Amino acid sequence: MARRSPGALRSLFPSAGRAAGTTRRIDGLSNGANAAIVRLERRHPGISVATALDAYRRTIRQSGRWLELSLDCCSCPGCGDPVEQRDVLDDALRRLPAPARRELQRVIDPLDEEFLRKTLPDPRAAERSSWHARAWWRQRLREW
Repeated sequence: MARRSPGALRSLFPSAGRAAGTTRRIDGLSNGANAAIVRLERRHPGISVATALDAYRRTIRQSGRWLELSLDCCSCPGCGDPVEQRDVLDDALRRLPAPARRELQRVIDPLDEEFLRKTLPDPRAAERSSWHARAWWRQRLREW
């Protein structure tokens, strides 16, 4: 029976080198932090940090004094709802190791400040549900 070469066997399985090209690098983070995010995204397929960060950045950096959202917004992380995007980023922050968490938090902090500036506090958010009360970004009013 013919035997396969080691290279032919290795080509059947994904390696870090080939899989690394499918993930996007986040500007402002070190190689170690980007590697930690890649590992996190492999372990938890529902988390896409780069996609959520790009969408959050695009939504927050809209021109204008107030944050305006379109009515055709759905609840997917790539959409225009900053609450959904910030939820994904918060989930990633909780799961990342401390050094990578600090680096990602440094990238997110200026966006959070802009979000706070463009929104108003919602006095009834905590009354609605415990889900609203758990995170500060869910307790903000935005124009729909």
